[in-house]
Amino acid sequence: MDMQSRIRQLFQASIDTKQQAMDVLAPHIEQASQVMVGALLSDSKILACGNGGSAGDAQHFSSELLNRFERERPSLPAIALTTDTSTITSIANDYSYNEIFSKQIRALGQTNDVLLAISTSGNSANIIQAIQAAHDREMIVVALTGRDGGDVASLLLPEDVEIRVPAKVTARIQEVHLLVIHCLCYLIDSQIFGSEE
Repeated sequence: MDMQSRIRQLFQASIDTKQQAMDVLAPHIEQASQVMVGALLSDSKILACGNGGSAGDAQHFSSELLNRFERERPSLPAIALTTDTSTITSIANDYSYNEIFSKQIRALGQTNDVLLAISTSGNSANIIQAIQAAHDREMIVVALTGRDGGDVASLLLPEDVEIRVPAKVTARIQEVHLLVIHCLCYLIDSQIFGSEE
């Protein structure tokens, strides 16, 4: 197979995954946006975490809220727990890599804050501990997962929201996660600041 044919195959696989996810995920994305808007309107904040590409997604989300998404508007409070290398490495060194997010949540998280926890497998140990810490702090969790939801799915409380991509390939799950993040940013902006359409 030549390279351009393979590229077209990858594009088509991404398109197919997004089409399969569209109807399944829409109500969960709407619910997650409402949870986040409720927190932001009550002077609470959103903490976000993930590993690898999901860490990049957590940072992408927080930058869209702190700076701007597609329109001029006031900054919104969001923190990516993946960016402070001194804190992350000291926790990993002194305690455990599994605690790099949970220790930050125990210090920074407050009742009614939201945790955006991103794990394509739903089985990342540090994400599981992050969710447990968020629950201890009486935070609501929005989990972006894939596959069967992994261990994360069984930890979620009735008020939490899981957005589970119906796919098994990590790259396809991550591609949908990015689209979900953009949907959340759009919905947050439109619910807080009104529609521009």
